Amino acid sequence: MADLSVERLGGKTLLQYAHKPMMDQLAKEGRCGRLVTVPEGFPPGSEVANTAILGYDLNKVYEGRGPLEAASIGYEMDDDDFAIRCNIITIEDGKIITHNGGNLETKDADVLIQYLNEHLGNERVKFITGIQYRHLLVIKGGNKHIVCAPPHDHPNEEWRELLVRPENSEYSEYSEYSDNSRLTPQQTADLINDLILKSQELLAKHPYNLAKAAKGERQANSIWPWSGGYRPSMETLMQQYPEIKSGAVISAVDLIQGIGKYAGLRIIKVPGATGLANTNYEGKAQAAIDALKQDDFVFVHVEASDEAGHDGDLDLKLKTIEYLDQRLIAPIYHEVKDWQEDVCIAVLPDHLTPVEMRIHVGQPVPFLIWHRGIEADEVQHYDEVSCVNGSYGLLKLHEFMQALMAVR
Repeated sequence: MADLSVERLGGKTLLQYAHKPMMDQLAKEGRCGRLVTVPEGFPPGSEVANTAILGYDLNKVYEGRGPLEAASIGYEMDDDDFAIRCNIITIEDGKIITHNGGNLETKDADVLIQYLNEHLGNERVKFITGIQYRHLLVIKGGNKHIVCAPPHDHPNEEWRELLVRPENSEYSEYSEYSDNSRLTPQQTADLINDLILKSQELLAKHPYNLAKAAKGERQANSIWPWSGGYRPSMETLMQQYPEIKSGAVISAVDLIQGIGKYAGLRIIKVPGATGLANTNYEGKAQAAIDALKQDDFVFVHVEASDEAGHDGDLDLKLKTIEYLDQRLIAPIYHEVKDWQEDVCIAVLPDHLTPVEMRIHVGQPVPFLIWHRGIEADEVQHYDEVSCVNGSYGLLKLHEFMQALMAVR
C-alpha cells in the first residue's frame, strides 16, 4: 500500500490521502519508523520483502518464488528440482498487457494448467496448479542461473524482448553454474522459452480463451515463468527468536503461505480470501483474533493494495487501504486492546507498488508498532512522510523483528 506522491491527490501519497483513522490512532499512540525491506542486489518482490521482514538473511535463504509456491501447494521438492513461479498472463499485439490473465479465477486456471500439463508435461517438465494466475513449473535438472523478467514489472512492453536468458552469456553452454545432473543455464532458458511459445499456441485454441475473445475480454493466453530456485534451507522463526513458541500465517497468496511453511508457521486459510480488493477482511480479522488465543505470533498478509497498484487503479487502491483500516485492523484492535495479556500490533507494507508506475519499488516502507503502555513518539499520522520522523528512525531488514521482539 505504500506509494509515491500523486499529482491527482494534490501531491499526497495514498496513505496521506486515504481515510484510515485506525492506523492513524495506532501511529499516534505508538512508535513509528521506516524499514528497508529489500537488500541491495535483490529484486523488490514480495518473496524478498516478506522474508526480510521476518528477519531472515536473504543471502543465506533466498531461492526465488518458485520453491515458496511449491511449499504452499504441498509439492515436496527433490534435490534435483528447479521450481519456478509460472504466471498465466495476457498478451496482446506483442505486448504484456496484464500479469494476471485478466484476473483469472483458480477454477478456470486449473483447467488451463491441466491442459498445458497434458500437452507439454513429461518426465522433465511438470505444471502444477496454484492460486488464480499464480502457478508452478517444475523442471527436473533445471538451472537457476537464468535471468527472467517479472511480468508485473513490464506492463505494455514487448514480450519477446523479455524472454529468458542465461545470467552470463559467456557461460551459455558449459558453465561453472552447471554440473552433470543439471542443464546448463542456456539449456534451461531455451527450454522455458520453448514452453512459453508452445503455451501461446495451445492457449489460443482453448475454449476458455475462445469464449473470452468472443466477448472482447482479456484472454489468459500465455505462461510466463520467473523467479525460480532450488529447495531452500531455512530455520524456523521459533529457532531464530526464542520469544516465539508458536505462530501462524494468514494469507490468500500461496507465496506467503510458502514462506510461512518454511518459517514453521501454521497456515490458516480463510474462506473468501481472494488476494484482491474483494477479499474477506472480516474473516481474516477473526482468524487473527482466534490465532492469537493460542499462538505467540500471527502474520496477517493482505494482497489487495498490491494488485490495485499493478492495475494502476487509484480509486480501488484507496479503497483497499480504507478496507484494511476499518474491516481488518480496527476489529483486531478493538478485540485485543482490553485482553489481560498484552498484544503488540505492527502495521507495515512489504514494498511500494506505486499506482502510477504499476511496478514494485524497493524504497523504505513506513511502519508502526503499538501496544499498551508504549511510549509514543511525535508522529500523528501513519504515512510515508510522517513516519520519517518516527523514533525508530530507519531500520534495515532483520532490525524490524529485533525491535518487535524487544517489546515487553
